[in-house]
Amino acid sequence: MNDPYVKLAKAQGYRSRAAFKLEEINERDRLIRSGTLVVDLGATPGGWSQVAVRQGAQVIALDILEMEPIAGVTFIQGDFTEEATLNELAGALNNRLVDLVISDMAPNMSGVASVDQARSMYLCELALDFTSSHLKPNGQFLVKVFQGEGFQDYLKVLRTRFEQVLNRKPKASRDRSSEVYLLCKNLRDAVT
Repeated sequence: MNDPYVKLAKAQGYRSRAAFKLEEINERDRLIRSGTLVVDLGATPGGWSQVAVRQGAQVIALDILEMEPIAGVTFIQGDFTEEATLNELAGALNNRLVDLVISDMAPNMSGVASVDQARSMYLCELALDFTSSHLKPNGQFLVKVFQGEGFQDYLKVLRTRFEQVLNRKPKASRDRSSEVYLLCKNLRDAVT
């Protein structure tokens, strides 16, 4: 509770301190505007969805955990690693391509660093697969990645799939955390 971002989140009605990570990146890179179609992967408790809705976005959020409703957000509860959940998400899109995919997904941590890193990278790869199939050509993909085993390989793949990949470490991200956010712009060979 001594964390200034936790206090600020409470004061501004955000569900989590993570909201300020997206706010800062959005302020810098202007990802979200009124009418932007956003898919929020790993959405619970909803801080990122709140930021997107406050900017006027249409949001479809997904998480394995339950999330309290947010006005203006279509929420799907399901496991992103399962085909049925992906089909439900695709159905909610109703053949629309997405302007922005945001992924703050993280696995349930086991405490075994190598296992947790592998699980995290797997979720990042799934988010990229989804993005590659559902993003507009000029759309953007913002993904949380933990630096460690597999990070450099994932970064190389992103650079082959997108024209621009930028590294972001928002102030609200704890200094001791190995998390960074990769902002990917202009999908190469996009679905049209």
